[in-house]
Amino acid sequence: MQLSQNEQAQPSATAPVSTKGFPALETVTRPAVDTAAAAHYLNRRPQTLRGWACLENGPLRPLRINGRLAWPVADLRRVLGVSA
Repeated sequence: MQLSQNEQAQPSATAPVSTKGFPALETVTRPAVDTAAAAHYLNRRPQTLRGWACLENGPLRPLRINGRLAWPVADLRRVLGVSA
């Protein structure tokens, strides 16, 4: 079934989704996201964020939960200047 060009251009009524499958930062309701999502929102590679966590020299600090990094959404919004 082929969709007309108007149907293809119409955004869906659901929450906006970025190009790589991550929801728009404005719509995230979780308190923290994983490194891949945080890197996507900050337009950095995940390894850059891991370096920030290791050296503690980045613009935000992650939470460490059972050996994994979790990046607070509130801090991401603050750094990017995005309101909820």
